[in-house]
Amino acid sequence: MAGTNVTLRRRQLASRLRELRHAADLTVEQAAEELLCSPAKISRMETAQRGVSQRDVRDLCRIYRVSDENLVRQLMNWARESRLPGLRQEYGDLGYDAIYTFMDLEAAASSITELQINYLPALFQTEEYARALIRGLLPGIEQEVLERRVEARMSRQNLLLRNDPPRYWTFIDEAALRRVTGDPAIMEAQLERLLVLGQAPHVTVQVIPFTAGPYMCADDPFVMFKFKDQSLPDVVYRESLDRVEYLERPNELAVYREGVDRLRAVALSPNESLKHIAGAKTDFSTT
Repeated sequence: MAGTNVTLRRRQLASRLRELRHAADLTVEQAAEELLCSPAKISRMETAQRGVSQRDVRDLCRIYRVSDENLVRQLMNWARESRLPGLRQEYGDLGYDAIYTFMDLEAAASSITELQINYLPALFQTEEYARALIRGLLPGIEQEVLERRVEARMSRQNLLLRNDPPRYWTFIDEAALRRVTGDPAIMEAQLERLLVLGQAPHVTVQVIPFTAGPYMCADDPFVMFKFKDQSLPDVVYRESLDRVEYLERPNELAVYREGVDRLRAVALSPNESLKHIAGAKTDFSTT
């Protein structure tokens, strides 16, 4: 993906501004009073819920008594970059705004952990599988938007092929292997792709078999992102029919970290998982 990662810049800037306010021993309310704005504006800037203007960065650095001119210039550059058009300009209208934030986080992550229950992870999908899946989930989608989404999904997969790919660990419920998406031929090709990518050194695939019974997160597919920048908290992405959520509070992350540990315990080993996938592929080849 070309260009600046707008979401990452906004999160980096938010984290640094929060640190500088703490170092200046000011409350949100005190900072807002000095900046002549509402406390809500300061809070939204520090949680990356809104962009920050270069003027606000300059004024906050004055309020926080930042004397390092190089740091001030860096923060102002981050503010400028965090307000660039980003992926919307690159891919056009993909139908909903949350996808751009997700794609930015995915591209910036050093580690991605994912649980999928009903369908295969997007980073593994073939073009035919992705098209059939999106059409099935969104029967009213316009053809032009559908094709843009498929194109964007195929482009996203390049991150697993780059020189410094993220560590990608995915848990896949057996239901996703067995649910026919498109037709048996599409499923056979899709599972072959999964077998190939699942053997990459930076990729771990674990299948949760039907025999595992109920398990933690069985009704809650999610994606967890970690970043090289240690000042940035992890982020968990959750999606439902009518909304998406990005979770990063410590208590929220603790629940999902426990979930990952429990998923590793109930899932098949990576080697057994690949055998399980191969068996499902064989079943589709004989239908």
